Parts: sequence; C-alpha cells; structure tokens
Amino acid sequence: MKKFLMGTKVGMTQIFADNGDVVPVTLIKVEPNVVVQVKTTEKDGYQAVQLGVGHTRKASKPQKGHFKNLGNFKTVKEFKAVTLNDQDLNVGDKIDVSAFAVGDKVKVTGTSKGKGFQGVVKRHGFRGMPASHGAHSVLRHAGSIGQRFPQHTLKGMRMAGHMGDAKHSVRGLTVMSIDIENGIIAVKGAVPGNNGSPVTVVSK
Repeated sequence: MKKFLMGTKVGMTQIFADNGDVVPVTLIKVEPNVVVQVKTTEKDGYQAVQLGVGHTRKASKPQKGHFKNLGNFKTVKEFKAVTLNDQDLNVGDKIDVSAFAVGDKVKVTGTSKGKGFQGVVKRHGFRGMPASHGAHSVLRHAGSIGQRFPQHTLKGMRMAGHMGDAKHSVRGLTVMSIDIENGIIAVKGAVPGNNGSPVTVVSK
C-alpha cells in the first residue's frame, strides 16, 4: 500500500517519545497535493499520478491547460501509483498528511545543500599529504592520479569538483507525529536540503 505526497522542509527539532526518550525529528510542511493527471496503462503505457502543489503566477498557457483550472501549481511531481490507501485517485482529489499514520516507514527525497567547488579532503574525505618532513604546501592536495597506463584519466576518479546540490534520498525514516490541523508531519532523523526546500515523502 503506497503512500506519497510533496512537502517543504521546515527544520529540525526534538520530541519526547512515550517512553521518555528524546527523538530528533525533521518537520515537513504539507500543503494540499492536488491530483492533476491520472495515467493509465491503456492510454499512456504505464500507471502513474501527477500531483501539483504550491502556486505560481508564471504558469504558461500549456501548463494552465494541463492543470484544468485546478490552479497554477509551482511544483508538479509524478508518482507511479494510481491508488492511495486502496482508494482510486481521480483528477481534482486532494492529498494531505492524513494519508500517513504514526509509525509508517518512509523514504524522503530532496536536493542536498550546495557547497560549491570543493577539494578532495572535504569532498571525498582524503587525509591529505604529510604536514612535515619537507612536504611544503601540498597538505590538502589530491596527489598523483597514477595514469601511466592507459595514458588517460579513468572515469570516476575521485577529484576536486562541484559538491552537493544533487538529488538525495534517505530511506527507513519513521513517522513520529502528524499534525493534521497545521499540515505538518514529523519524521525521525535528518532529511536532505535547506530549510524551505521541497521534498517528497513516499511510503510502501
């Protein structure tokens, strides 16, 4: 039984479990997710549902036609499922945090924080060169990449480069609490992204 929705990362806090343990949680704000399109095997070749969330004033005419007067959504995401809690989804249906329950295991996907161009010590955890015995100013250098043969740098070589700002998923997080009135779901642990960044929450 697959559950899914889109939300916005609010930040981290801590709550007390029933046994008195302090549990670190991430709060995710969920606006109503509106079903924009339902794809079927007969018509589209596969089953999926498109959800729209948020509002924008920059929607194009093709987008407005696709949204079918349901709203000008800022974000549209497709999920490969056509049912939620064993109920068929139809265009115009709304999904909120009540679709989930405390104790559900979920996968949260977001865009990790961008850290710009970084060296191998920060990006890959290299220990660097010796700090004494004439090593000079090469403490954080990558060192030789060792390509005497085949005379070109092998694909996947760990080197300095762009770090972060990539799609990242965290699996096995537990839903600790749900605030239906305010549309907030709290999951145990940390999720990728800055505060205010969009995330998707999926449960099976």
